[in-house]
Amino acid sequence: MPNWPAERDPAPRRAWAWTPWWVLACVALWPLPGPAEALLALGALAVLAQLAVALARGRTLPLDRRAAVLAAAVFAAYWLPEALSAPDALDRGRALKEAVADLRYLPFLCGVVIALHDPAGRRTVFVGLALVAAAWTVDALLQAVAGASPLFLGLDALRRATSGEPFCPAAEMLAPDRINGVFGACNPKLGLVLASLSPLALAAAGRRGALAWSAAALALGAAILLAGARAAWLAYAFVLAFSGWRALGGRRLLAFAAAGALALAVLYLASPPVQQRLARTAAVLHGDAGLDDALSGRVRIWQGAACMAAAHPVNGVGVRGFRLAWEDCDPAPGEAPAWGGGGAYHAHQLLLELLSETGTVGLLLWLAGTWAVWRSWRGADAAARARARPALLALAVTVFPLNTHLAFYSTFWGGLTLLLAGLYAGALHGRPGAGDGDAAPYRAGRS
Repeated sequence: MPNWPAERDPAPRRAWAWTPWWVLACVALWPLPGPAEALLALGALAVLAQLAVALARGRTLPLDRRAAVLAAAVFAAYWLPEALSAPDALDRGRALKEAVADLRYLPFLCGVVIALHDPAGRRTVFVGLALVAAAWTVDALLQAVAGASPLFLGLDALRRATSGEPFCPAAEMLAPDRINGVFGACNPKLGLVLASLSPLALAAAGRRGALAWSAAALALGAAILLAGARAAWLAYAFVLAFSGWRALGGRRLLAFAAAGALALAVLYLASPPVQQRLARTAAVLHGDAGLDDALSGRVRIWQGAACMAAAHPVNGVGVRGFRLAWEDCDPAPGEAPAWGGGGAYHAHQLLLELLSETGTVGLLLWLAGTWAVWRSWRGADAAARARARPALLALAVTVFPLNTHLAFYSTFWGGLTLLLAGLYAGALHGRPGAGDGDAAPYRAGRS
């Protein structure tokens, strides 16, 4: 049996002091998918090796038993569906490869939980993530004003100096008309990433008072709006509602909403891309064809996903097998797709992704993971909930089922989702500490 940490044992903190900085580095490198994935995998291997040595020598493990159980439950809910979908997947080799590769997420989750075990680690991670989100927000706003992202220009200059090639060739640009910040037009994920990290940034700002929270919320909102991802707009609206109620109270939240509406009107008048996105969203009022156009072809994709789920109800077509099943399930094979060209690669919606790629078994396992998270929240005391609330809100808006999504079994979005789950588990069951600031995330009074 592993030794769990004594309340005052300093040894685990010294041996695992690198983990908070590793977590921050993984997030800071998200605009560079290759290096970010390599760092995650190497760090996970280091965590696995260090845990093995600690167990073999009978050393104390720097994580709470409940946190370890919760991390294992979250991992099982994510990994078992893809493993069970692999034996008869349409692309069995790809499905098996994904299942084997995603085993790295178990030590990754353990590493994240360990990083947040003590108050110093939590402060390092949460303040660091807030600063990363703030830097990307400021960079995006500078791009809106000056026409270019300083951080992306730096990455591009580095790439040209080392390889002689641009970081984002014109032929590979996916969203050149959006504010993509440090992620660039070849990887337009800025809005979605900021929406997922925004609860952590707003929690850090809220500790400095209502004015700091309001300024941070407006800056983040402007960057997310200009990034153009409407799924991020919806996610951020939920974040503002929950975070703002705690930071400002009812009356001041209404005043902030009025100020936000005014800022939205100014951005609408000043930004043609925002006008186009809102005009396309308004097409939802014009029947089925308008709905599909407003959702950039999502209705057609969702119909295809439902077809796959009906044809493979038990364990789906296999993780990342959506693109292979699309031709047989495309409801309008003779029509050009609204997204421009080519087939559909994933369902763009969590529940339909699970049903189409992992079947009913996968959906039930994810629901079991959701129940484990909810049960851990219900069983926690007030101080633990206060520590974990921003991470739980970030996780909730990321997986909110009544929204569109990136592929949860892709390397990037799957890693982001499990990172947020690890932050929640580590904060909820971390060691309490006087003065670490977690138990009183906001100073503003509520009305």
